[in-house]
Amino acid sequence: MLPLDMVLGGLMRRYEDRVPDVGVILGSLRDHGILEIENDHIAFRTLGVPQLGIRSFEKMFKYYGYQKRDAYHFETKKLDAFWYSPPSPGYPRIFVSELRVWDLSEDAQRIIHSYSDEVRADPVDSLDLESGEAVDQFLHSSLWRIPTWSDYSRLLEESEYAAWVIYNRYYLNHFTISTNSLPSPFDSVAGINVLVEEIGVKLNDSGGKIKISPDGLLLQSSTVAELVDAQFSDGDWHKIAGSYVEFAERKVLPEFAAMRSEDLKRCHRREGFEAGNADKIFESTFANQVANS
Repeated sequence: MLPLDMVLGGLMRRYEDRVPDVGVILGSLRDHGILEIENDHIAFRTLGVPQLGIRSFEKMFKYYGYQKRDAYHFETKKLDAFWYSPPSPGYPRIFVSELRVWDLSEDAQRIIHSYSDEVRADPVDSLDLESGEAVDQFLHSSLWRIPTWSDYSRLLEESEYAAWVIYNRYYLNHFTISTNSLPSPFDSVAGINVLVEEIGVKLNDSGGKIKISPDGLLLQSSTVAELVDAQFSDGDWHKIAGSYVEFAERKVLPEFAAMRSEDLKRCHRREGFEAGNADKIFESTFANQVANS
């Protein structure tokens, strides 16, 4: 098995164990005779500190042939991001975001650095990238000590993204079901949303349940992150936001509109991402969405 396949397989196994909605949604699709799902993209969250962040994280997937593409900026949420195209169409795109730690208050920065400074050097530099098992283990290992509930709560007040990362680290934030490869009536975000709500899974309604790019060619929706039981360093347990599931519909580009549907490939559809869509998708782990899930 190729190292990349081992890494992606390990990510998905742990993600499915941690996010019950994944099994519920995939099980419902199987009940409709749908056995094969295309993973549009997976996403990770990082902290913008010298020894970590995007510059460190991307080394792993660039080693496996991923190519860095467009940059995105989210002023209100104090985030930057890039997406990465896969080495071949059979693999998912990757979306990696990073918190601009230096834009937070001095108190929040102090809390974050009290954890991230435990990582003295870029850990990817000493990682055997030829070993898919080693990379898989690294992505699910503690980068720093378990936070205290008070530190987590203080970060939550200022940046829900920061709080999510300080506890969850590099856990897979979400994977994305591509509706383009699904049969009718699930071959659109609108169609898959109906199924999701019928089986009792809540959708993120920030900015509307369907997020649409200005060109109308990229439609996205997402579930609300499930609450997971988390133990903090003081020994107390609290429920916090975990991960979620996304859905993406990529429309055919205008220049290929006349092509037969059976001839369409990834290259004929809208690529990349949209900052306006992603801005609202981030809120799938935010309290205003999770509170009533």
